[in-house]
Amino acid sequence: QLQLVESGGGLVQPGGSLRLSCAAPGFTLDYYTIGWFRQALGKEREGVSCISTSGADTNYADSVKGRFTISRDNTKKIVYLQMNNLKPEDTAVYYCAAVGGVTTVQAMCLIGGDYWGQGTQVTVSS
Repeated sequence: QLQLVESGGGLVQPGGSLRLSCAAPGFTLDYYTIGWFRQALGKEREGVSCISTSGADTNYADSVKGRFTISRDNTKKIVYLQMNNLKPEDTAVYYCAAVGGVTTVQAMCLIGGDYWGQGTQVTVSS
């Protein structure tokens, strides 16, 4: 079964940057649509950004457009989420998820994935 591992979270000041990574040791991610989701304390899970198998299609939540960039390196089997100009409201646990089969990035960001990582904490605070 596909297992996802996130890394790159941490504490950063407002305006700072972080890059999250999602990997699946022992598996190839080439055939999976990948998404990043987040859940802040006391709030519902939110689809942050999703990317198609080829990387050609991406989707972003309005709250992160222009600040976050999702990308994938299929040779390294890693999906990245570059987060710039971070704000306190970006504080949350960030999860990587994967969906196999036919889907769209829009659908995945709304519905979620079949496989999930354990999450990585991102805290934006001065």
